Amino acid sequence: MSKKVIIVGSGNAALCAGIAALEQGAEVLLIEKSTEAQAGGNSRYTAGAMRFAYPSGDFLMPLLSNLDDERISKTDFGTYPKEKFRQDLIDFNDGQPLSLHQKILVNESYETMLWLVNHHIQFEPIYSRQAYEKNGRYVFWGGLTLAAKGEGVGLVEAEMSEFLRLGGQIRYETEAIHLVTTDRKITGVRCQTPAGVIELEADSVVLGCGGFEANPELRRKFMGEQWVKAKVRGTPHNQGKGIEMALEIGAAFHGRPDGCHAVPMDLNMPNYGNLDIPYLERKHYRKICYFLGVMLNAGGRRFVDEGINFRNYTYAQFGRAILDQPGQFAWQIFDQKVEELLYSEYRFWDASFVQANTLEELVEQLEGVDAKAALTTLRKYNAAVDTSKVFDPTILDGKATKGLMLNKTNWANTIDQPPFKAYPVTCGITFTYGGLQVNQAAAVLSNEGVKMEGLYACGELVGGVFYNGYPGGSGLTSGAVFGRLAGYHAAVH
Repeated sequence: MSKKVIIVGSGNAALCAGIAALEQGAEVLLIEKSTEAQAGGNSRYTAGAMRFAYPSGDFLMPLLSNLDDERISKTDFGTYPKEKFRQDLIDFNDGQPLSLHQKILVNESYETMLWLVNHHIQFEPIYSRQAYEKNGRYVFWGGLTLAAKGEGVGLVEAEMSEFLRLGGQIRYETEAIHLVTTDRKITGVRCQTPAGVIELEADSVVLGCGGFEANPELRRKFMGEQWVKAKVRGTPHNQGKGIEMALEIGAAFHGRPDGCHAVPMDLNMPNYGNLDIPYLERKHYRKICYFLGVMLNAGGRRFVDEGINFRNYTYAQFGRAILDQPGQFAWQIFDQKVEELLYSEYRFWDASFVQANTLEELVEQLEGVDAKAALTTLRKYNAAVDTSKVFDPTILDGKATKGLMLNKTNWANTIDQPPFKAYPVTCGITFTYGGLQVNQAAAVLSNEGVKMEGLYACGELVGGVFYNGYPGGSGLTSGAVFGRLAGYHAAVH
């Protein structure tokens, strides 16, 4: 007799769990509290990029959907060995060694990508955001090379098609509100539906319903008062209910409670993402080209080293840095030299910015900023730039400033070629890092460190994968890796 598995959520992690459980012959029901139009969790709001270890560009060929793309023969994909992936994670661990969950993420990343391809998920090189043309070739940088075809929406739609093809079932407008236990084993889920409260039985339950980033009260509780002011980039449905249901029955909270993926965003962005507009339009609120210029706070001062590393390794942290500034905002400033390198979201029709032909005129337009201090900062910055170094955005070029209290380590160009543009930004929270503790089989552990029979977790609500930072593209990969593990073990054990 086949096992009955209920999966809570409908994003990348939940769908991977569903596919893996169906592979093992389980009867799988996926429940989603939103309507079908709003389903897909945060995954649908992403660019679909996935970070994974690969020793050479040859290992990417089995993953590509179109090997006939003429650019491939002129592309240097570089390498991203497991050792580099591990080091990238350790760099954000506040001195802690790799966690069990991080080791699993690294070791299973490439095999999980192959598994997805075998389930008809298609991937393409990220030429538009992760490569620069150099000497007639496309050079990838930062260890992030592939994204799902159709970005986040395409990823979720492809995974949903595969889930349904394999015989999975889904119920929308079915919100999980309590986990049902019998003799200390999880045996089902109590749900709120338009018709009332129902109880669904299962041999195993997989929680894949996201973190608590869309819940201001839980942000206040776990992260601090200032996080109530952050804007939510993705779905309004990630209220942390999966975490709360598990904690109610004795599950262990794990990971860094105040950790999160937080990105510089247009100050005038609406709260929550909008699935009714195309991804390109949703994406334009993100502002992550700060490495090509400088960021100033209300006091007219720089507050981060904008060029400390490739933006893949800083963009998910710099939103927090902005939230810590007076007024929770900053201005990103660029000159004409880097205009062509700015991502498309800086040129979108309603992107917020001001423009001037002199720095004196520009700083007067920076709302909320001490203009005199800002002008002094920019002049000192320009005077400190090492002009003997050659600017090269494909590498950590060492083109830095010298003698400032806060130097810029790489890509330090003088800001002296008009017209000058400045973009107001704030913090946009994507997902939270604290959550449930799971073992190597993605089974949820209790406060006593004991496996909770019949309960598994995957995706954003798994704690201990990320701590004080996040190498870009790791989130979707983590969701797929732990979703596959959770679904397999929920169906087999």
